[in-house]
Amino acid sequence: MTKGRLEAFSDGVIAIIITIMVLELKVPHGTDAAALRPLLPVFLSYVLSFVNIGIYWSNHHHLLQAARNVDGRVLWANLLLLFWLSLVPFFTGWMGENHFASLPTALYGVVLLMAAYSYLLLQQAIIAADGPSSPLAKAVGADRKGRVSRVVYLAAVAGAFVRPWIAWALYVAVALLWFVPDRRIERTLKREAAAGGTAGERG
Repeated sequence: MTKGRLEAFSDGVIAIIITIMVLELKVPHGTDAAALRPLLPVFLSYVLSFVNIGIYWSNHHHLLQAARNVDGRVLWANLLLLFWLSLVPFFTGWMGENHFASLPTALYGVVLLMAAYSYLLLQQAIIAADGPSSPLAKAVGADRKGRVSRVVYLAAVAGAFVRPWIAWALYVAVALLWFVPDRRIERTLKREAAAGGTAGERG
């Protein structure tokens, strides 16, 4: 499979995930502001999940930009990531419909945590396919943001059973951490391109 085909397939799945999520927002029967009040938890859950899916889509795009080779390991790691992302609409709806009760809120965090680990596996699979000196390996480095995110998700899952709002605050904090696009891969690719151009001019 080519890199372009993998990216197109992933984009299609992510688009479907977002479409399914918005279907959880049921049209109210009333026409005043009070009719919208019961939808507020569902809407807030939708916004958080939309941002999270958008962050994964953006970073997935940058990840594949840096990839040179796609092998079987990369394909399966990518499918694992899409599997966990495909569960986001269900747990988004469950959490919102039950006004952020402890168990749905905790399991929502489990899904986000597993998606984060799946993204890490995809990242490692691409590095393994391209080699330790690849642009992605140079760009990722110690991956501090990824490590912090996974630790915060673990804390959020535990916090949901103490006070659900603690988990929600931590989910928002991770989203804000990643909301500003990660430019490491773009910067590395630009440096690689500039170095290649300089080498070509010298040659």
